[in-house]
Amino acid sequence: MHPNEVKSPTIAYEPLGMRIGPKWIDAESREPFDVINPATGQAIGRLPRATDDDLEMAVDTAYRAFRDWKDRSPLERGAVLRRFADLVRAEVETIARNITLDQGKPLGEAIAEVRSSADHADWHAEEARRIYGRIIPARDPRVRQMVWREPVGVCVAITPWNFPFSQAIRKVAAALASGCTMVIKGPGETPSAVMAIGRLMQEAGLPDGCLNLVWGDPAHISERLVAHEHVRKLSFTGSVEVGKHLAGLAGRYMKRTTMELGGHAPVLVFDDADIDAAADALAAQKLRNAGQVCISPTRFYVQQAVTDRFLERFIDRIAATQVGSGLLETTEMGPLVNARRVAAIEDLVQNARRYGASIETGGERLGNEGFFFAPTVVRASNDDIRLMREEPFGPIAIVSPFESFGEVIARANGLPFGLASYVFTRCASRAEHAARALAAGMVSVNHFGLALPEAPFGGINDSGYGSEGGTETFDGYLNTKFVSRFDALPD
Repeated sequence: MHPNEVKSPTIAYEPLGMRIGPKWIDAESREPFDVINPATGQAIGRLPRATDDDLEMAVDTAYRAFRDWKDRSPLERGAVLRRFADLVRAEVETIARNITLDQGKPLGEAIAEVRSSADHADWHAEEARRIYGRIIPARDPRVRQMVWREPVGVCVAITPWNFPFSQAIRKVAAALASGCTMVIKGPGETPSAVMAIGRLMQEAGLPDGCLNLVWGDPAHISERLVAHEHVRKLSFTGSVEVGKHLAGLAGRYMKRTTMELGGHAPVLVFDDADIDAAADALAAQKLRNAGQVCISPTRFYVQQAVTDRFLERFIDRIAATQVGSGLLETTEMGPLVNARRVAAIEDLVQNARRYGASIETGGERLGNEGFFFAPTVVRASNDDIRLMREEPFGPIAIVSPFESFGEVIARANGLPFGLASYVFTRCASRAEHAARALAAGMVSVNHFGLALPEAPFGGINDSGYGSEGGTETFDGYLNTKFVSRFDALPD
């Protein structure tokens, strides 16, 4: 059954199901589970839970499709992605509204996510033309030495709920453009975006079996799929703890991986920065998607001489934020994705209070309906509280003063994470030295210039390895083959 034929829930929302090859499977055909609107706490749809037979069929279907798709020209593969991008742009408002319904972010943020995802598809379509091999000059004139780049085969993607469209399309576009096929396990909390990807890829002319959608228990699905003999690559975006488990599982079966894991991004605000501009920009960026962003600025190190000035402006901006349903035009920050996130953040705030940190604004849940938490600023004199050591993944900024360059670099690098870092300073030399000294996969100076299609996105250390975006995006989806051919010289 096509998802458009699945019975709609009580409000307009993306019809849900699984796709295996040409077949759509609705929730009534399998054991279902609910999708919850985080603004109300009410169910808005149901997803089918994949059986082991479904998982086996999804991989087998992708494996059969790979035999043909790998030999399609980059121009043909790119044409599908470009048609997909055009279809996405034609449905921006509808797709974004569904993301707001199941994820909670303000509609404007959801629209921006969908539009940027179409750009990612376009960029991968064009960059696929430049997956080049090379000729290596040989020592013997009778030998021809060649390097070929070939798609690895069937890939598995496990994608997160915070940016359900853009995080999924990074993996899908890279795999398809390189000639791979994929089984994707999307986020059960926020499934509408991945459903839209599957539906529009089919409409764009992607051959059946090249992209298969399954839902269910992440641990069980990952165990089954990673172990499958036909699966050659796993791409995962999520927590450090789960990423390490999956990396170990993939290592057991010698499967290559891309891991985009958590962060705890430090922000370095030096005393020569434009303090008001930095406070305004950081307040908006901190509360983007209610702080549920792996590259969200979180640990704010502000030089001692300007700490009070920064805090005054920053707190005013944070406290004035309008919180509510993402569908309301006045809303600047929506709910957290589920009740577990609210409880986790409450626990972190209580720990901060217990160890002497000052809650400057917020620090409590809002209302009795949905999963809302007040935008929060915590002032800490040291790095002892859990908030300075654990990624909160919520609307909390922790501000702490520092004295010297050496001190702040040591504190910023004092955690095992290494995803994103931010620097605010007017001094070019200080910016250069900070960017070099920070242990992170990405550093942005005086603005927020990350996550563009043409730029690599990824971390180091506990924040994972491999890049999504930029020319590096295809590295995890291609094998390198060296061919050395001997040809006798003509008489």
